[in-house]
Formats: sequence, structure tokens, C-alpha cells
Amino acid sequence: MSSTSPARTPESLSRPSRRGFLAGALAVSATAIVGAAPAVAATREAVRGTQDWMAALPDGTALRRLTIPGTHDSGARFGGPWSECQNTTIAQQLESGIRFLDVRCRITDGSFAIHHGASFQNLMFGDVLVACRDFLAARPTETVLMRVKQEYSEESDAAFRAVFDDYLDRRGWRSLFRLDPTLPDLGGARGKVVLLADNGGLPGVRYGDRALFDIQDDYMAEPFAKYPKIEAQFRKAAQQPGMFFMNYVSTAALMPPRWNADRLNPQVHSFLDRAETAGWMGLGIVPLDYPNQRSGLVESLIRHNPTG
Repeated sequence: MSSTSPARTPESLSRPSRRGFLAGALAVSATAIVGAAPAVAATREAVRGTQDWMAALPDGTALRRLTIPGTHDSGARFGGPWSECQNTTIAQQLESGIRFLDVRCRITDGSFAIHHGASFQNLMFGDVLVACRDFLAARPTETVLMRVKQEYSEESDAAFRAVFDDYLDRRGWRSLFRLDPTLPDLGGARGKVVLLADNGGLPGVRYGDRALFDIQDDYMAEPFAKYPKIEAQFRKAAQQPGMFFMNYVSTAALMPPRWNADRLNPQVHSFLDRAETAGWMGLGIVPLDYPNQRSGLVESLIRHNPTG
């Protein structure tokens, strides 16, 4: 590419087919189908500070036995309502208790630009790594699980790997990562970014490996259809432990991600705070859109972890 950074994509490049859905969805109330979450039982243990909640857990805890709040399309804060999935920075997400990042990279002049579809997110991969490094330096008891995939480009796996290796070696980021193909326990992950490789050229744990992961990610199910899938995945994780469960709350069906999050996040919060689910642990990674817009949601996820 001839430029040093990708062109910023206007909202007019959003999928045209979605405009019709948007017009019809304006009459739908974002809160019509959800009530307020019930009060958390007074006897439930308080959550450790969101900045260091992993510090309370033993080193030998398997990552797959944790409940890990995450963000879907973690860098997507720009490009209009169909592109935007978050309204907080990577650093703010980590401070709020998020420990899984979904990072979408487009090769641009030998670097990775963060994209959601065609929309450049005014963010480079190096910016994401700086935020993770600074957070983990201040909070070495924590870890960050990072899914990395190619977005809005079709470069070869070898080309994608070459750029990633340049970040590791020439730019000096190798020491930040844990690049082993097997999942560590929490002690082996503390202070590191554990790479979940969603590209055939990358090292690290293979994201989506069916021998390891059980993933619910129906991103085109509208909220009425999506919520039962989310609840079913939570129940499966609680009742059939063993896999590394992933349960995407996010969806882009019919309405923009923010509107769908305003409908789904309160339902998920209410479910997590039921008396029925109080003792459920190991619910896996739960990527969300706009988690900060539902006060207490991340804290409720953190409560579903071992007490030490």
C-alpha cells in the first residue's frame, strides 16, 4: 500500500442491506423486553477490585475453569453505529475487569491497523500492546487473553506471520506474550498476554480448536433468538465442565451492536445474579459489546470464579 496508514472509512461504507433494518427498528424500544436485574443476595461475596481480581486465585487454577469478562471487537469505537461495538479504550476495558480482547488486524504498510470490517479504528496493534504492557506491569497478578485475527484483507498466513514476527522481534514485544500452543494455568499466564491465534500463520493456542474450545458465536441472531443461546451455553459450561467455553453476548442482527447490547446485557446480568446460578463457576470467556453501559455486569461475571 502506498500510504502510511489506512484511509478512514466513512459511514457510507457500512453494509447497505442494514439500512432497511435500521429504519424498521427505530420503533423498537431498547428496553422493552428486559426488566431490572434483581438485587444480588446480601450474602454473596464482594468482588475483589476489578483491576486485580485474578490476584485472589491460586496459581494452579486452569484458565478454562475461570469466568473471564471480555469484549467483542475490542478496538471498534469508530465508523458509525453499525461498526462501533465499544465506547471505552483498551486501557479502560482492562481497568474495568476485562481480561479477553478480540483484536482484528489489517496489514497496512508492514504494520497491523485495527479494523472492524472496512472501518479503520484510529488504532494500531502497537497501541493495543502498549495498553496491555502498561496494565500488566502495574498488575502483574493478571493476564490478558488475546484473540488475533486478520480483518478486511486476505493476505497469506505467511504474510500475516511475518508482520506479527516483526512486532515480536524488531519492535521488541516478544517478552509480553505467552506463545506456547497449550493453555497455561493461571500462574503461568500471570503478567503475560496469552495469544489465541485465529490465523493459520500465528503461534500460540489455536483459537477455535474443537478439542479445546466450545464456542457460541451466533452473531447474526436477533436478540429474541440470541438470548436463549447465551443462556444455554452458560448452563452447558456449568453442567459439563472440561472444555474452554466461549459465549459471545454480542450480535449485529437487525439493529446496531449498541442497541442489541442494550437489550441483551441486562438479561445476561439478571441471569448471572439469580439464586440458581450463584454457585456456578468456570463459565468461560464472555465477550460483550458495551459492557460498561450495564453497571455491575462485569463484576457479576467476576463473582462466578473460585474464591481461592
